[in-house]
Amino acid sequence: MPPEDAVIPGPAAVAGDGTGPAAEAPALLGADVPLDLAPLSAALSAGALVTDDDVVAAHAEDRARFCPAGRARGLVRAKSVEDVQATLRFAHEHRVPVVPQGARTGLSGAANAVEGCLLLSVAGMDRVLHVDEVEKTVRVEPGVINQDLKDHLKPYGLSYPPDPGSVAISTIGGNVATNAGGLCCVKYGVTRDYVRALRVVLADGSLTTVGRPTAKGVAGLELGQLFVGSEGTLGVVVEVLLELVPALPDPITGVALFADPAHAAATVTDFMGSGARPALLELLDGANIRLLSAFGDFGLDESAGAMLLVQSNGDGSLEAAAAELESFTAIARDNGATEVMFSEDPADAELLIVARRSIGPAGEKFCHENGYSSLVDDICIPRARLAEYFARQDALQAEYPQLFFNTAAHAGDGNLHPCVMFPQDDAEAVAQAQEAFGRIMQLGLELGGTITGEHGVGALKAPWLGQELDEANRRMHRGIKQALDPRGILNPGKMLSGL
Repeated sequence: MPPEDAVIPGPAAVAGDGTGPAAEAPALLGADVPLDLAPLSAALSAGALVTDDDVVAAHAEDRARFCPAGRARGLVRAKSVEDVQATLRFAHEHRVPVVPQGARTGLSGAANAVEGCLLLSVAGMDRVLHVDEVEKTVRVEPGVINQDLKDHLKPYGLSYPPDPGSVAISTIGGNVATNAGGLCCVKYGVTRDYVRALRVVLADGSLTTVGRPTAKGVAGLELGQLFVGSEGTLGVVVEVLLELVPALPDPITGVALFADPAHAAATVTDFMGSGARPALLELLDGANIRLLSAFGDFGLDESAGAMLLVQSNGDGSLEAAAAELESFTAIARDNGATEVMFSEDPADAELLIVARRSIGPAGEKFCHENGYSSLVDDICIPRARLAEYFARQDALQAEYPQLFFNTAAHAGDGNLHPCVMFPQDDAEAVAQAQEAFGRIMQLGLELGGTITGEHGVGALKAPWLGQELDEANRRMHRGIKQALDPRGILNPGKMLSGL
């Protein structure tokens, strides 16, 4: 494994006034200071507080690489809103850091323990509370798994579109915390677009509802959206009111093969620029195609340098869907596609979607068999600059021959997931991988984009957030954090720590 103390190097310090959380962090209870947890245990549901060292340690990390994980004092497995409130009241009183957690499927270290903290898991709060067929909304607890919610809604003829790659294992609360996206967000949007209201427990244990109960509402500031993507730094979400749409129509699925990713990227730019609204538009480079072929029999052409996977549902019109894919075919061929094909067979579509969702496991298999580890980046850039990105990535590959670069993308959104693979026992390669990861984030900014499209900032990218935000923006972030969490107990050392 990579060295335990390895961390992603941050960028050069940004200009600021030196008053951010990193400069004047509130004094939290030291990890070496004893604390009697008996009063907390008495205030919680029976068995909610776990202090067994092995169990607590097993909950100390999410799936990110190179993110520090400290030793927690205990784990609270909340069973109710009251458990969450009791935990935060206790932590606020004693100035104990709290790290909110869901399924811990994140890739940025946001759910990692910090020294002396309490881990607060809401994964057990997993009920679908109410489906309103008239309002087309659903109330859920934060621990509901995304795919389980989709399955629950099918009998109602309703759908919740956001579908991150972790759809089968990630929770709605975690999706809200990171504003998760996914494969079909090119047409249907991301988590933020479906959050109507939230019930949130604040740092001092008080409970509030933010957002609106109705389809329209402009009473006061839109505080609900403030918590979407806040990664547990402002409060703990205990209930979510989500907007729904009618069940999505079956799509037609198309595949286009190219000699290289640059021509595939140019196709994305031209197709989206034509006014197309595909239900899905994904890009896989040749390296990913070969990783998938080694992982399972998906019928992919291993000789291809890149592949675009596109779906259109025509908003329920088969004719409109077919017309959109005919346009895609013409644009792909104009950009040098070596082959274009499409199918109305749901089985074909399902196999290709399974392949796309298998990129993570395929990469893990490669790493396990070859003694490698990996870092998955998550930049989002303007669609018009996708081809330029791949040219720059080729230059990075030439500069770091010990590393193995491969990229998948929610290309219709410009959301790239470059992966840097490296020999995990080679210290020089590990250092180069960390450097290359940072270079990719810098490249995202240089191309007019952002350091994270959907994975979040967490601990992994915290040093980079200040690079993206200007000083006035950083000042607003600091002010909001101070107002909602004056003692700095909520997820310290993560997203806002470098501002």
